[in-house]
Amino acid sequence: MSGCLCLDSTYPLYNDAPPKPKTQPMIIQQNMGALPANGIHEVLILARNEMDDVEYPPVKCWMAPSSLTLLPPIPFVVGICMGKYEVEAWYYSPFPAPYAQAETLFICEFCLKYMKNPRFFIKHCTQCPHRTPPGDEIYREGNLSVFELDGKDHRVYCQNLCLLAKLFLDHKTLYYDVDPFYFYVITEIDEHGAHIVGYFSKEKVSAEEYNLACILTFPQYQKCGYGKFIISLSYELSKREGKPGSPEKPLSDLGKISYRSYWTHVLLTMFTEQTGSENIQIKDISLMTGIKTEDIISTLQSLNMIRFWKGQHVVFVMQHVLDQYSKQK
Repeated sequence: MSGCLCLDSTYPLYNDAPPKPKTQPMIIQQNMGALPANGIHEVLILARNEMDDVEYPPVKCWMAPSSLTLLPPIPFVVGICMGKYEVEAWYYSPFPAPYAQAETLFICEFCLKYMKNPRFFIKHCTQCPHRTPPGDEIYREGNLSVFELDGKDHRVYCQNLCLLAKLFLDHKTLYYDVDPFYFYVITEIDEHGAHIVGYFSKEKVSAEEYNLACILTFPQYQKCGYGKFIISLSYELSKREGKPGSPEKPLSDLGKISYRSYWTHVLLTMFTEQTGSENIQIKDISLMTGIKTEDIISTLQSLNMIRFWKGQHVVFVMQHVLDQYSKQK
């Protein structure tokens, strides 16, 4: 038995009375087997917002079949105010109560503390002692700065960062277990402090040799080249560690486009600097670029640069392709 059914308010899903709806109507889908006419049974309720296709965490409850009726929508954060920007949220993020029921959250862009009262936010901004992320500054060029954070040493900041990032990431699942990860926070520096632009995280120990677990450029800073910078930074760290890396799979559709663009740029740039007399193998390219061999091969295949010649596969680069790429740069 399944269908678009909801719970009666006499069987609330909340400890208190159901809050006043703040979102568009949702479909509440009942997933359960056939129920007898009488008796109380466990039911798993899955909520989905019809307007933006957001799926919410499943909620278990116990009820009789006759009690199924309408349920108010589950509230969620609609937008945030961070620094001088007001940003609309894209996805659901499991902020703890009562913050999850606030339509707008106010975020300190230096310590990432979140508040639902604008007066508390203004007071906090005047008193917050932080002007940079915690951790060590590992890179600076011009007004661009990068900080490295250990999730174990800066647990609260990293947890807040994950909750904030989930508002703009569809498939992110890491919220509170941040100890096994390093976080790299990219900021813009001015006279007021270091304003967070984006970040990426990576596992401290990865059996699959992933060099990036999660990546985000906040919406107010997108289309400024920060995405490619973050990807490039992850590979520079891999090269310093002396082992090629790869982003955690599977990649999102946007992630595939971003990484394929980066891999293509790196490979074609390297080929343009070669004289053609060198005998370079795929594993040599991997060590030079920090890109894993499977990612190099898939990129070369997409560029139609893998050919079968004299019984073996070789990289076949046309000079006019490199010339055309050099003109586009």
